[in-house]
Amino acid sequence: MTAAAIDTDNRNADPAMRRVHVRDHLRTASRIAVLLGGGALALIYLPLLWLAVMSFARNPLSGIPMPLTTMHYQAILNDVRWVKPLLTSIALSAIVALVCMIAATLVARAAIRMRKPGVMLLVSLAPLFIPGLTMGAALFISLRMLMNLTLGLWSIFLAQFIWAFPFALLMVLIVASRFDTRLLHAAEDLGATPWQRFWDIEVPLLRPGIIGAGIFAFLLSFNELLRSLFVRGQDTTMPIYNWIMAASQQSQVPIIFALTTLVLFVTLPITAASFWYVFVKLDKS
Repeated sequence: MTAAAIDTDNRNADPAMRRVHVRDHLRTASRIAVLLGGGALALIYLPLLWLAVMSFARNPLSGIPMPLTTMHYQAILNDVRWVKPLLTSIALSAIVALVCMIAATLVARAAIRMRKPGVMLLVSLAPLFIPGLTMGAALFISLRMLMNLTLGLWSIFLAQFIWAFPFALLMVLIVASRFDTRLLHAAEDLGATPWQRFWDIEVPLLRPGIIGAGIFAFLLSFNELLRSLFVRGQDTTMPIYNWIMAASQQSQVPIIFALTTLVLFVTLPITAASFWYVFVKLDKS
C-alpha cells in the first residue's frame, strides 16, 4: 500500500476530516446553485430589460438601440385604439380572478374533507396538461359549431377560466393541506354555526392561498392568447390586440415594444407588492 493510499484511509477514518469534506462539498453545491439560479434569473429579466431599452430605439427591429427616441411612446398617445382592449383585459381578468378564488376555495375545502380526492383533483388539474391550441380549438368546435352560440367576451372568460382555475386551485391546496380540521370540530362543539366556522376560522387561515390564487388567475387571464384567439368572436383583449398588430403590419412592432414596456412597468411592481403581502405579511400574521 502506498503512502498516498494510507493517508487517504487516515483522512476517511477521521470524523473531523469527514465533516470538513462534507462542508466543502456543500459550499461547492451552494456556489453551483447560486450560479444556476443567477443564470435562470438573467434569462428571465435581461430580455425584459432589453425590451425596455429597444422601446426607445428609433429602429428596434435592427437590434441596435441607438439613436434613442420617444417617438414610439408619442405614437401610443396619439393612437388610443389600445385603450379599449386594455380596459377589457383588466375587467375580464378581474372577473376571472374573482371566480377562480371562489371556485378554488370551494374545491380545496371539499378535497381536504374527502377520503380519496385523487380523481377529483386529477379532473380539476387536467387543463394544465392540455396544449392551449388544442383546448382553444375544442372550445370553438363545441361552442360555435356544435352549439351554434355567438362567441364573445363570455366565451373568452370561459377559456381563460379553464386555464387559470387549476393554478388557483393549487395555490389554495398548498395552504389547505396544512389546515387542521380539528379546529372546526372544536368550534362546532362550542356552538359555532357553519357560516361562523367558515368565515371566522377557515377564511383567515386560507387567506394567503385565496389571495395568491386571485393574483395567479389575474395574471394568467391578462396574458392569455392561444385559447382566446379561437373563441373571441368580435371582441379583443390586450394580448389579441398585440398579436393582430404584430401580424398585420411590421411598422406597428415598435409601438408594441413601447406598449408592452408600459404594461410591464405597471404590472411587475403590482405583482411584487401582492406577493410580498401574501407570502410575507400574511404568513407572519
